[in-house]
Amino acid sequence: MEDFIFGTLATDELKLVHHRVARYGLQHGHDLEPRDPKPGQPVTLTVRVGPDLDAEQVACYYTLDGSEPSGARGDASNGQVLMLKQTGVVWDTLVWGYVAVWQATLPAQPEGVVVRYRIGAWASDGPEVFADSPDRHIAAQRAAHAFFHGQPLPPLSITPQAGETDGKRIQTFAYSVDRFGPPSWARDAVIYHVFVDRFFPGSGRDWLQTGDLLGYCGGTLWGLAEKLDYIADLGANCLWLSPIFPSPTHHGYDATDLYHVEPRLGGDEALRAVVDGAHARGIRVLLDFVCNHVSDRHPIFLDARSNPDSPYRERFTFDDSEIGYRTYFGVRSMPEVNVANPAAREWLFDAARYWLREFDVDGYRLDHANGPGPDFWTDFWRACKLQKPDCLCFGEVIDAPTVQLEYTGRLDGWLDFQTAEALRRTFAQGRWSEKDLMRLLRRRHSFFPEGVLQPTFLDNHDMDRFLFLARGDKQALRRAAALQMQLPGPPIIYYGTEVGLNQAVSIQEGKGMHINRVPMIWDDEQDGDLLEDYKALIRERRGI
Repeated sequence: MEDFIFGTLATDELKLVHHRVARYGLQHGHDLEPRDPKPGQPVTLTVRVGPDLDAEQVACYYTLDGSEPSGARGDASNGQVLMLKQTGVVWDTLVWGYVAVWQATLPAQPEGVVVRYRIGAWASDGPEVFADSPDRHIAAQRAAHAFFHGQPLPPLSITPQAGETDGKRIQTFAYSVDRFGPPSWARDAVIYHVFVDRFFPGSGRDWLQTGDLLGYCGGTLWGLAEKLDYIADLGANCLWLSPIFPSPTHHGYDATDLYHVEPRLGGDEALRAVVDGAHARGIRVLLDFVCNHVSDRHPIFLDARSNPDSPYRERFTFDDSEIGYRTYFGVRSMPEVNVANPAAREWLFDAARYWLREFDVDGYRLDHANGPGPDFWTDFWRACKLQKPDCLCFGEVIDAPTVQLEYTGRLDGWLDFQTAEALRRTFAQGRWSEKDLMRLLRRRHSFFPEGVLQPTFLDNHDMDRFLFLARGDKQALRRAAALQMQLPGPPIIYYGTEVGLNQAVSIQEGKGMHINRVPMIWDDEQDGDLLEDYKALIRERRGI
């Protein structure tokens, strides 16, 4: 059985489209040296000019006061300008052409400064183009949309089609000169990932239903609060909750309000009970937070869509496409937030600060983090760290390791999808030998900078459960879990994996990620021997 991992790189064809597109035009990709500048360190920028673009001059327009830089053809209208020099040419087989490399070094800055910059290039006979235009990913998004809707992949074209872009956005880059990093507690974390609607309804309550996995099953935060002793006894010392904000769906990744808790899950007081109860047991609590999109039923979006003069209009991107606005993977019910808009950014930052401040949550798992991109997370991470210095913020960046590196110094870390894929290939599918796996792990460890946090996992809410992929082989699960607990990144356990929870059919057969979100099993239904083995592995990892 072929494994399925959701995202723009789900198939080899999508990988090829995604990475060929990233080599055309003017590309920077947050390529800095050092990647996470500290006070007093100068920063070298690297830019690549694709084989389709003429460039005689390349300029960096930058500011140090938090404002947006601007300029044209080497003259800064806000901020300063730094001219780059061509330092070499490389051949790129993926696009079958030569790529020119340009560089320049920005001066060192003191702690607390946020450097914002744009990069433009031009030739004497053409217009100025800017690096990493939002349009550069349109071909990859177009291909991913076709794939997830069962359509044939379109031919590769980096030219936007009608309605795909407004042609006005210029990518702004940013880095913060600071000493932020992952909190010390995160290094010793064992994270338990709970899908709240599927975990436990609460004493005296039955499941609403368990047959329709697209519908509500009836798990609540009150029920989770009752099961905190179970989680503590397992040995987990950190909880990652699926989205708890008001939403019209069972999964909650399409919020209608970022400042309250979904009533059917128990409302605000139920979350307080979970956080207080968890903290009393030495367990941290992370919320799943989505900045890329909201529900099409969100009041702000409804006002923006119905009123061209709405103050919220610029928080989204309306166009002449079939849907009429930009969305998450072409899903009409999930309009994309225009995170380039200052008001939209501050709205999201304020909501994140709110839960850290008012509910004392310990951080966030950040959904589809490569949607908003590194520039956004520079400011988001800073806002969270200034609100609660020991909070943890890690992203879902489903992309190549070279792209994940762009998030260094902008998040505490990111989910380790490559290791998950390798563990599943080796132990669940038998497609790799353990020698193949260990080779990948050694090289991966050397590839990423020291200090970046990369939580590991065997399965999650968007992929087939490990045990299903392994055709029910619990010994394979034990071997994979044993190795996972020895890896440097904090291990994540998807609820129920530790007691043998499985699913009926593959995500691909059932046509949706909901297939693996089955209700948790309790008491005699659990595999007690597997649970005890998990407890022993966690005790050994934590030294308790």
